[in-house]
Amino acid sequence: MIQTGCFVVLSLHSPREKVWGLLINLDTSGTQIRGIDINAFDDWVSAISNEEYNIGLTHSFFPMWRLERISLDESLGDIHSMGQLFAKRIGMTVTEYLGGPNDGPVS
Repeated sequence: MIQTGCFVVLSLHSPREKVWGLLINLDTSGTQIRGIDINAFDDWVSAISNEEYNIGLTHSFFPMWRLERISLDESLGDIHSMGQLFAKRIGMTVTEYLGGPNDGPVS
């Protein structure tokens, strides 16, 4: 179930892009997410694993008219979720890395 505190992938249009991150809020006006462009995810994780400077996740608001789809970041069979890939490469969950509470349904 998609709810606040879950890691999600947003599919957006005008312009077309995908964003991965922590869902902060979702209502009729749009969605707030703490995330990163999906194309930069691997570079972000690599920078963290190599203890290099990285831009981290940014807080963004996307109006509802741009939102095409919200998908829960979850594994499918042998395909790991992005959160699981992060944990495998870094050795801690994204929530632990961000220093947030570990009481929600996060990857």
